Amino acid sequence: MKKKEFFLGLVVVLVLFTCYYYLSQLYLKAMELPSSLDQNYPYFKDLFYLIFFSLLLFAGLLIILEGRDPSKTLAWLMVLIFLPIAGFALYLIFGRQFRKKRITAKKRRLNDHLNYPLQDSPPMAGQNPKGLPPELHIAKEKERLMQLILNNATFPPTINNEVKVLKNGKEIFPAFLQAMEEAQKYIYLETYIFRNDRLGTTIGTLLCVKARSGVKVRVLYDALGSRHLSKQFIAKLRDAGVEIEPFLPINRWPFHRKINYRNHRKILVVDGKIGFIGGANIGDEYLGRHPKIGPWRDTQLQLQGNAVRFLERVFLQDWSFTTKKPMELNEEPLFSEQPDTGNRIVQIMASGPDTQWEAIMQVYYYTIATAEKSVFITSPYFIPNESILTALKTTALSGVDVKLLLPAKPDYKIVYWATMSYLEELLAAGVEIYFYRKGFIHAKVLVVDGILSSIGSANMDLRSFSLNFEVNALIYDKETATRLQNDFLTDLQYAKKLEPAEFQERPLRHRFAESLARLFSPLL
Repeated sequence: MKKKEFFLGLVVVLVLFTCYYYLSQLYLKAMELPSSLDQNYPYFKDLFYLIFFSLLLFAGLLIILEGRDPSKTLAWLMVLIFLPIAGFALYLIFGRQFRKKRITAKKRRLNDHLNYPLQDSPPMAGQNPKGLPPELHIAKEKERLMQLILNNATFPPTINNEVKVLKNGKEIFPAFLQAMEEAQKYIYLETYIFRNDRLGTTIGTLLCVKARSGVKVRVLYDALGSRHLSKQFIAKLRDAGVEIEPFLPINRWPFHRKINYRNHRKILVVDGKIGFIGGANIGDEYLGRHPKIGPWRDTQLQLQGNAVRFLERVFLQDWSFTTKKPMELNEEPLFSEQPDTGNRIVQIMASGPDTQWEAIMQVYYYTIATAEKSVFITSPYFIPNESILTALKTTALSGVDVKLLLPAKPDYKIVYWATMSYLEELLAAGVEIYFYRKGFIHAKVLVVDGILSSIGSANMDLRSFSLNFEVNALIYDKETATRLQNDFLTDLQYAKKLEPAEFQERPLRHRFAESLARLFSPLL
C-alpha cells in the first residue's frame, strides 16, 4: 500500500470514528432509556458504543479496502454515516464486493469453456477487423470499435446476417410466436421478467406444445425480476418437458449474497437460425395493457445469420452457470455452416459482473466520444458514470448533434431524481433532452452518425454497466441506422423538449431531491 493511500485511509477512519461517536450519542439520547436500565446495567451505554462503532467501522474499512470506484465508496460511506443501522444492513445485502468475486468466478470459468476457438467461427468472425473486405466501407470506418469489442468481450464481428427492427409489442410478440411455432430442434428463451399473465400464458402454452412434440425447450428467467412467477405455472412447463430454471435464486435470508447481481438479458434463439435481442420482457405491460402506464414503447431486433450463434453462446454460458452442468463443445455445434442470409455486419457484445471489462459501457463511451455528426440515445433509465457524462458533454460541445430521449413518467422516483441531477450540466454543454409523454418508453437504442446502431438490454446507467448481466447487438449498417433514426425522430413528436431556462426555474425542493438522489446514484 502506498503512503498516500495509507494516510487517506487513516483520515477516513478518523472521520468515521468521530461521526459514529456523536451519532451513537444521538441515538442513545433519542431512545430515552429509562433510568432503571441505567442503574441496573451501568455498562449498557459503553457496550452500545462498542457494538455500534465496531460494526460500522468494520463496514467502512471493508468499503475502503475493496478498492471501489471513488464515487461508490463515498456513496456507501454517506449511507453508513446518515443511516447507520439501516446502512449496515443495506451494505450486507448489496454492497459486498468480495461476494461479487465469489459469485462470478465460477461463471468466468464456464464462459472460458464455451468461448469457442475463433478459427472455428463463421466467415469473418475470426478475422482481425483490419482484414475486412474493401467493399464494406461503413464497417471499415469502425474497425477500431470492432477491435475493442473483440478484445474486451471476445465477440468478433460477423457477416452474412439479416436484421429486422421490431417496434412495440404488436410487432415483437407475433414474431416471437411465429419463430417458436416453426422450431424443429430447440428453443432457448432468456428473460428478466416472465409473468404468467395473458401474454405469458400464451407463450408458456406454446412452449409446452413444442416440448411435447420433441423440441428441446429451455427457459432461463431471473429469480428477482420474475419473483411473481407462480409455482403452478413453472410446474406446468416442467410437466410438459420444458427445462426451466431461475438465474441466481434468492432465499429468504435478508442478507442474501446474490440479490444484487441480476440477469437483465432478453434473448430468444430458435434452431440457431433466428434470434431476438432487445428490451422487451414477457408481460402484458409490454403490449400496453398496464392500467397506469398505458402505451409501452419498446424496440427489439430480429436476427438471422451468423450473429445468432454468438447470441446462442451467451445463452449457453448462462444456462451452464445456472444448471451447474458444463456443456460439452460437441453438444451444441454453434458454428456450423449457415446459409447465405444477408449482408449486414452485426457484432454481439455481452458484459456483466463476470467479465473483466465493462464492455458495453466502453462501447457506449467510445461510440459517443468518436461521433462526428449525431448521437441519438433512447434509455428508460439514465444514471451515467463520469466517463459517459464527459463523453456526452465533450461531443456536444464539439458541435455534434446529441439528443437524449427519456420517459416522462418515471416508474422509480429515486431513479428519476438521480437522472434529473445530471441534466443541468448536459443542457449547458448543448445536449438536447426530451421527455417521452405517450406512455412509457423502454427501448434501449443508440444511433451514431446514421451508420452505427446498438439495440439490447443495457440501459445507460451504472447498474447495467457493472451489476447486471446484459447483452447488446451492434449493427454496422446505414439502412438499419436510418430506420432507427426515423423511429427516434417520430418519438420526439410525442415528447417535450427540456428547455434550459425552464429547468433553471425548478423549485428548490426539486433541487434538493436531485442532489440527495445523486449522492446515492452509484448504488441504484
